[in-house]
This record gives sequence, structure tokens and C-alpha cells, in this order.
Amino acid sequence: MTKQKKPSKKTMKKTSTAKVKMKKPTVKAEVTKKPLTKKKEMKTAIIVKKTREKKTKKEKEIKPEVTKTEEKAVTPKEEPKEEPELTYIPPPVKKEEESEDYKRLKKEILRILNGRFISEMVIDKIIKRVEKDKKLEPKLKNIVEKVYKEYKRNRIDPTEACGMVSAQSIGEPGTQMTMRTFHYAGVAEINVTLGLPRLIEIVDARSTPSTPMMNIYLRDEYRVNPELAKGIANKIEITRLMDIADTEMDLTNMIIYVKLNKKTLESKNITPEEVLDCVKTIKKIDAKLENNEVIKITLDEPGYKNLQLTNDTLKGLKIKGIDGIKRVIIRREPNEGYVIYSEGSNFKKVLEIEGVDPYRTTTNDIHAIARELGIEAARNMIIKEAHSTLQEQGLNVDMRHIMLVADVMTADGTVRAIGRHGVSGEKSSVLSRAAFEITVNHLLQASQKGEIDRLQGVAENIIVGQPVSLGTGAIKLVMTPPGRKTPSKK
Repeated sequence: MTKQKKPSKKTMKKTSTAKVKMKKPTVKAEVTKKPLTKKKEMKTAIIVKKTREKKTKKEKEIKPEVTKTEEKAVTPKEEPKEEPELTYIPPPVKKEEESEDYKRLKKEILRILNGRFISEMVIDKIIKRVEKDKKLEPKLKNIVEKVYKEYKRNRIDPTEACGMVSAQSIGEPGTQMTMRTFHYAGVAEINVTLGLPRLIEIVDARSTPSTPMMNIYLRDEYRVNPELAKGIANKIEITRLMDIADTEMDLTNMIIYVKLNKKTLESKNITPEEVLDCVKTIKKIDAKLENNEVIKITLDEPGYKNLQLTNDTLKGLKIKGIDGIKRVIIRREPNEGYVIYSEGSNFKKVLEIEGVDPYRTTTNDIHAIARELGIEAARNMIIKEAHSTLQEQGLNVDMRHIMLVADVMTADGTVRAIGRHGVSGEKSSVLSRAAFEITVNHLLQASQKGEIDRLQGVAENIIVGQPVSLGTGAIKLVMTPPGRKTPSKK
């Protein structure tokens, strides 16, 4: 029995790595059964472990090689599909390699600054200007000193109430904005919400804008060829049965006839067979195509009510396109080619269509951008939309105020509204929350919970009637009158 229980090297080498975990308890069981041969069994267990570790290492080394060979076998099939797509997409702008003059000028500027800070963008602009005009190089010290002085002057002071300044800067001109909707970019068919309603939508972080729209840019082949651009527009725009056919009800025989319009079918690139397949998706009906022009529909359960219901469902039946996009307009823009403007938005599905440029296609639905492209893209979209809305009304608001609002809205990785359900509702101060909206509810809830207000913000200090601990109020001066000793610090 002892010879059979002792595991030999040959038998253990044959075992697979998958059975390692199952073998361990058997070794322990053998140790408990026979304590006399403990040292020998421990030695064999150590040898077994070492052999297994060597095998697992070899297998790990072999596995990536196998995957590489599999990848090599697969990649030649996938490469031809990806190559044409990559050629149409404009590549990201690559930074040029720094020349010797650039490095020398940058080193000189850093020496002049001597530890003082100026942003990299400003330094790059100085170097580009000096490289264009070589006469400015001897005056480089004076230029850098003036730039630093101006840069320092434009910085926000410590304890500055930048939030209040930003709110005032956006709120005051916002009261002068109009409340109407305007035509978009000269396109008479599409209306877009602008002015104060649009600004309120952005700040409230509405889930869907009141007038969603998209600017769909195309790739090289598609933006030049009008037929290809029209093909993409047909894929995007939703087409219902009522747009391409007329329905007639035969009340005596309980039959519905769908008469197809050939011209619209050709313009939309739809075949009668595709329409028939879509009609057959409706339950409890039987559809047949006659002469490639008329679809005859009979009901399984004939009746006037069922006939009317099926007729209504047929009119609203979707044949082609993307949900959410009602209308599409193609325009030829200068130095751009054909651009598609859509009434309605479905950002995810539009980006999946071949021929659409994903780098430049935009939508005014900020939440859709946050879902598909991330929170940084949503932040940039908030800044762009708010700035363009204000500029369209002729109101010049500093970009940094809008950037601060966008930062506050997207600080935690989600798009939050500036309201009682978002930023303002999450404030620690009870009085500042009560000053914003639903005053009584906030005060009652705070009294039930026993909340304490530390009076550290702006609004709560103004309500109480004491100086705000920001700006000039952040500095406390104590004046001792003449003839009186200064109070000793305990």
C-alpha cells in the first residue's frame, strides 16, 4: 500500500496544470494518514510543485505565441475592411518636432522667467511670433517681462469670489436675451431654440433638448459626391409607410390596399419587397404583393374596428431610417462639401453609419455626448453651446465664467443641473439651499434632522447680515487705539 500511495516523478509530470488544485488536498490527506513518512512526502510534494511551476511557466510562454499566430491568421481578413475607413477619417493633428531654434528660445525664456510661471500655450505663442520676426529676438527679455506682468495682472486674487462674479456675469446679460426660436443657419425648414430658453436648457441639464438637432459631417468620398451624401441622408432620415405609399380601405371585402409610389421609392432607395417585409411584421394580417405596385392586406379576424386599427398602424409603420430623426437637409457648405443637418438626434446610431465623420459630427444633446464620448466631451459641449447662445444674442461674456459653470456641472463625472436637484441641492448650508428654491421644505427638513449651518458661503452670510468671508471680508484687521497696549495672545 505504501508503494502505491507514494507519488513518483513520472506520474506527476504527466498530470496537467488544470488538476493542480485537485491534487493538493490528496497530498495533505496522505500526510495525515501516515505521519511516520512525513519528511519523504514533503520532499516529493516540493519536487512536484517545482515541476508543476515549470510546466505552468512554459504554458504561459506558449499561450501568447499561439494567440499571436491566431491573430496573424485573422488580421489579413480584417485589415482590408479597416483600411478604407481609416483613409477617409482626417488624422489627429500631430505636433511638429521641436526644432533647435524652438528649444533655444524656450530655454532662454525659462532663464528669463527664473522660476516664475507662465502657461505653455503662452510660451509657444511667444516663440512662434519671434520665429516669424527675427528682429524681436534681441527684445525677448522685455517681451517676456511684459507678458508675465500682464499674465500676473489677469490672475484671480486669493479668496476671490469667482463663483459670484461668474453668476453675475452670465445672469445679468441673460435677462436681456430673447425668448423666441430662430431658424438655424439660414435653413428655413429647421427651427432651433435659442436665447434664454436654450441657456436654461443647458444650465438645467435637461435630458432631451426641446429642439434636438445634429450637424452630420461626412468623410472625403461622401462629402464630395452628392449621390453618396443623399444615400447617407436616406439611411439617417426615418421613412414611414405614409411617406412612400397611399392606403385605401375596402369596407365591403375588409381589405386594405397599399399603393406604392415608384418615384419616392427610387429616391429613398427602397424596394417593394423591403416594404412587404416591413408590413408582414404586423400581427394577425396576411400581406401579398401584386404587380410590384400594390400590397393587398387581409385580416385574420375581419371587423371594422380591426380594419381601422391596422390602417392606423400601417400609416405609422417604420420602413427605413434611424429613430428620433424626423427630417434631414443636405447643404453644400463652402470649403467643406456636403453637410447633413437633421431635425432630431440619435448620436449613437448616426456614428455607426459608414461615411459619417465621427470626429466632427455634433449634436446639441449634451447627455448623449456624455454617454458616447465621455464627460470631458460633454464639458466642452456645455462651454461651446452656452458661449454660442450668448454670442448669437450679441452678448460678450468671458469664456472663463462659462468654463467655471461647466466645471461645476461636470465635476463628479456626471452632467448635473444647477438647481435643487443638482449642484444647489447638494450644498451643506441650509440657508443657501432655502434661498434658492422651496424655502419652507428645506427649513423643515433641516430642523427635523438638526442640521447646523456654519455660515461659510456667500448667500447665508448675506441673509444673516454679516460680512462674507471672501475677498476683502477674508482679511480681519484689529486696530488698537493710541495709548492702549496690544492684547496679549494667550
